[in-house]
Amino acid sequence: MEQRVLGRTGIEVGVVGFGAWQIGAAWGEVSEADAEAALEAARAAGVTFFDTADVYGDGRSERFVGAFRARHPEVFAATKMGRRAEQLPENYSAANFLAWNDDSRANLGVLALDLVQLHCPPPAVYADDAVFDALDAMVAEGRLRHYGVSVETCDEALAAIARPNVATVQIILNPFRQKPLEAVLPAAEKAGVGIIARVPLASGLLSGRYTAETRFGEDDHRNFNRRGEAFDVGETFAGVDYATGLEAVERLRPLVPEGMTMAQFALRWILDQSAVSVVIPGARNAGQAESNAAAAGMAPLGAGVHAEVARVYDELIRPQVHERW
Repeated sequence: MEQRVLGRTGIEVGVVGFGAWQIGAAWGEVSEADAEAALEAARAAGVTFFDTADVYGDGRSERFVGAFRARHPEVFAATKMGRRAEQLPENYSAANFLAWNDDSRANLGVLALDLVQLHCPPPAVYADDAVFDALDAMVAEGRLRHYGVSVETCDEALAAIARPNVATVQIILNPFRQKPLEAVLPAAEKAGVGIIARVPLASGLLSGRYTAETRFGEDDHRNFNRRGEAFDVGETFAGVDYATGLEAVERLRPLVPEGMTMAQFALRWILDQSAVSVVIPGARNAGQAESNAAAAGMAPLGAGVHAEVARVYDELIRPQVHERW
């Protein structure tokens, strides 16, 4: 698999990673056997970057990744912290960081975490020097090797990139969320900050498998968070109205090259952005993990295809999302 440098970590990772939210919670039931099979299949296909968070299944996802990493210590495991507390700036404190760090190290079975990302913190956190001083101190203490920020908005991404020791920025990027192309990706590339592209398939909309009749379980965020009832609505279908998303998918479908699935098309569109270090699609089983990884070996999309994707975005999606995030 093609390798790219993960920003200021200086470490090379496979361009397609593994997002482990799905094997933790909020995507319907995923068995332990399926979770383990998905992780193993991803690694066999060349995936080396695995992204989790302390709140995914209240540590379930971290524990899956930790057990997997114990078998394969060469892989890179990134986690996140910050969503265990009420989302107030003062809760992003050194004391909370230490406690959350202890829990994540225990779940992942390591002395030092490879990468810790603040998990979509409140906007005021980005201007608080004490927050980043605390993270620097944790690096110096050997509790973590690198840190980054997972963000909701492009403005937050630019603020994080301006911090000298932020190694990576994780942001929603897909054919339905193109605003990061304007300023965030150029700024990250110039600063040497890695871009981790999340929600690459718009919660499955860009898989091309869903219809107006598709129903999601009560424990699936695609059911319970459609209007942002539980967390930022941008994390569910990338903030796009479901019916509009289905219409856009049908507009994109004729652009998909022969031998490529709609999901692989969306992943390839992201990988065609040179500033992206790694994209982190989720997978509920081994087949999905293998199919996601295969996108890394597919030919880049042509300029004409990219222009048509931009046209669909401008006509259908931009009015809903562009100025919001």
